Amino acid sequence: MDDEPPPADTKLTRSKQRWAAERKFITDAREAGSDDRLPPGQHLVTNWPVLDLGRQPDVSTDRWRLQVRGLVERPITLDWAAFQQLPQSTRRSDIHCVTTWSRYDNDWAGVSTETLLDLVAPRDEARAVMLHGYDGYTTNVLLADFAAADAMIAHSWQGRPLSREHGGPARLIIPHLYFWKSAKWINAIEFLGADKPGFWEVNGYHMRGDPWHEERYG
Repeated sequence: MDDEPPPADTKLTRSKQRWAAERKFITDAREAGSDDRLPPGQHLVTNWPVLDLGRQPDVSTDRWRLQVRGLVERPITLDWAAFQQLPQSTRRSDIHCVTTWSRYDNDWAGVSTETLLDLVAPRDEARAVMLHGYDGYTTNVLLADFAAADAMIAHSWQGRPLSREHGGPARLIIPHLYFWKSAKWINAIEFLGADKPGFWEVNGYHMRGDPWHEERYG
């Protein structure tokens, strides 16, 4: 099934565990908080590289569901029609991947996380969010990061529906964190009372993932 947990022992996970142990790509070349648009250790690309766990689930909009659950006052499950009926937003933001590439000026359309938060009303004790994808992937973010003004559940990129290989029909976008935090093929958002690690965080990646502080690894 698409949402089964991904295997923990693969060539990819072993490689990234080794990168974490070696602190690969860490440069410490600039002071944290630089005003430069390109974070330390990154290089610009004009294409959009495809990175995944070896799975690209084929999720039609007829089958797609987004469940919002956990520490919220009004848990919901949205189908595609209900998702499209929510207030729609557009954002332009950059992508910063932990594997050192960055891509500027990506135009997204979708539903802002602020809209979702207003809809479900997180309880006072909610502190973090676990994101779940149809490929079985999980990743954690702090509630404050999830609620950022430019964060959204995107269904379109550069004026076209988001492609399957890039997480379509819908994925999370949190531009101020490394892009592994922007879960593809999203199907559940779980509000938690405390932060806990997702898939790559268990395998050596940082719990938060701020590119400007080179938070690549734990």
